[in-house]
Amino acid sequence: MPSADHDLGPQHLSEPRRLVRQEPIDRSPEHAEPSRFLPHVQGVRAIAVLAVVLYHFWPARFSGGYVGVDIFFVISGFLITGHLMRELTATGTVRLGQFWARRARRLLPASLLVLLFCALVAMSPYLTPTSALPNEVREILASTFYIENWYLALNSADYLNHAGDPTTVQHYWSLSLEEQFYVVWPLIMLLAAWAAVKWFRGARRRAVIVTLGVVTVVSFMFCVLFTITNPAPAYFVTFGRMWQFGVGAMVALIPALRIRNALGSFLLGWVGVAVLVFVIFTFDGQTPFPGYMAAVPTLAAAAVIAASNTERWWYPTRVLSLRPAQFVGDISYSLYLWHWPLIIIAPSVPFWGLTIYHRVALLGICFVLAWLTKRFVEDPARGWKLLTSRPARVTLWSSLAAMVVVGSTAGIAWAVNAPAYNDGVRAIAELRENPPDCFGAAVVLDPTCAGTEFGDTILPAPGFAGVDRPVDEQCFVQLNDSRPVSCEFGSDAPDAPRVALIGDSHAYQLLTTFQQMADENGWHLTTYFKGACPWSTTALATPGAFGAACTEWRGGVSAALADTDLDAVFTAAIATTPYSSAGYESPHDAAVAGYRGAWSEVLDRGIPVVTVVDNPVWETDPNKCLRTRAISECDGARTQLLVADDPLRDAAAGLSGVTLLDFTDVFCGPDSCSPVVGGANVYRDQDHLTVTFVDTLAPWYTAALSAALQGSGS
Repeated sequence: MPSADHDLGPQHLSEPRRLVRQEPIDRSPEHAEPSRFLPHVQGVRAIAVLAVVLYHFWPARFSGGYVGVDIFFVISGFLITGHLMRELTATGTVRLGQFWARRARRLLPASLLVLLFCALVAMSPYLTPTSALPNEVREILASTFYIENWYLALNSADYLNHAGDPTTVQHYWSLSLEEQFYVVWPLIMLLAAWAAVKWFRGARRRAVIVTLGVVTVVSFMFCVLFTITNPAPAYFVTFGRMWQFGVGAMVALIPALRIRNALGSFLLGWVGVAVLVFVIFTFDGQTPFPGYMAAVPTLAAAAVIAASNTERWWYPTRVLSLRPAQFVGDISYSLYLWHWPLIIIAPSVPFWGLTIYHRVALLGICFVLAWLTKRFVEDPARGWKLLTSRPARVTLWSSLAAMVVVGSTAGIAWAVNAPAYNDGVRAIAELRENPPDCFGAAVVLDPTCAGTEFGDTILPAPGFAGVDRPVDEQCFVQLNDSRPVSCEFGSDAPDAPRVALIGDSHAYQLLTTFQQMADENGWHLTTYFKGACPWSTTALATPGAFGAACTEWRGGVSAALADTDLDAVFTAAIATTPYSSAGYESPHDAAVAGYRGAWSEVLDRGIPVVTVVDNPVWETDPNKCLRTRAISECDGARTQLLVADDPLRDAAAGLSGVTLLDFTDVFCGPDSCSPVVGGANVYRDQDHLTVTFVDTLAPWYTAALSAALQGSGS
């Protein structure tokens, strides 16, 4: 992803499908002005939901599928603005209570059903790791009350440097944003109409168009600038997305933008479809998004909607109106709601794997659930006479009550599992204090431990591995933060050997162990960490503000090191970091040169460098497998988990003053790698090590640094 994770989906939140005949105007809000159902818009909705769903199932193949978010926002802006404008034109106002009640009846039943399902799943330690429960509950609550996008914006540290698993409800961010759109948009239109009557002789429509046009332009400018300076929150912030609704609104409000000419409609529609397909297959996590690049799918979606001529069967309006597209468009809301929780939960289900067959089967299950929800939840709830025959406030208060029930269920999930969570955290602390003999890496590296068997022992337990991480988060800068933040640990004695630990999150994962090493050996430890930014002189392939922040952070670290009296430096980095190959034959060569360039700054001062070959990187957190299956069933192929040419290995080769540690044989055998070594649970997520396991490598880290310190005369 987005997300993201770039990385991270849309909603189909639109007016109910209906056919309306030309009849005398009913001045009620439901029929403020006759309207016509546009089947091809339903087809555009199908493109959007398929883009997102396929992206989440196969992110490498549909790397730009996250743009389905943008497509849905345009659709919602087009449909909702048109509906509100018809009512405003016919009645002179918008009955907000009725509008919001209809939205609630349309959207909340299916939404709250899936949230209730996720809350119940959270009660099961087999389906939800206990260590992930606090964040799961918080996000269910945020999603229930439609502030999930703001929760993620304020806690979006993983957008560019994802660590750990997303929750089952993370995709609700866009539903939250759309609900906020439903609250704000009619108020803006009413304000514009009121101003028109009061000061501009009643030109309501013109005032609304001008006002929404200004909002759209300002929102787009904000989106571009905010994406440059703060890409993670920019993805979720409401005002940074309003321009996409505004683009759809302009198509709805300005007749000249709806192309009815046969040739113009044909070209505009198919060009729009082609651009959407191109974007879905070519955009990826490195695309600066949303920002100015979001204009591409946004304008393409608007073009397809605007192409309204239906004369020939090969016109996009006719093709997108075919029954399969209409079916997918009809169930798109429920399909979007269900697909993400099932993707997150599936790897934890016993006997369920991640093969192509499992994924296709799961995709089929998503479609079935979506159809059932549409047939038995969405449609009946929309016309439920118990609510439609009563004032709007009855629907709104009932909706609030249902939200409270879902939120309370999430609270119960926490209350039920809180004791186990607290016990698990205490067990990890005790394990670190008193590990078993010949535990973890010692089974492989210590000859006296050869042959030691731990059977099915997994410590820490798979459900708690996620919390087994360093706690000094203030030492770890992320995203666009370019400050060379340093932390100091260990001995303050004037003659204490001074060691620096520098790098990205794969260096940060060593912090707790290195703190203990410094305390035990009388060293003074200084740290510099930045997420997804290894210590190198080669620029990242990541464009925009993040790449610039990484470069600036490196410059700050270089300046700080130049003013620091050091005796040794330890560095680590993830092997899959994307480097720019400008000036080099390949990104690999660029990475090797970059590491050597950074190290030379201290090597030239006689300061030795110790580095380590990166650990295996899994496709998904192996703890999901370990919770339900035998250890041997969770092994991964060595060729798939290891980077064959880790640039750190090649950078260290033959370089005087550099010591290379290679623990590959600890993680992997000749053919496969295991998530459990010597009874120790190796991973806390798909690529970061548990502190417990890193502790078992401490003797070998200590030996390497001690030798380096002796060589430097310390």
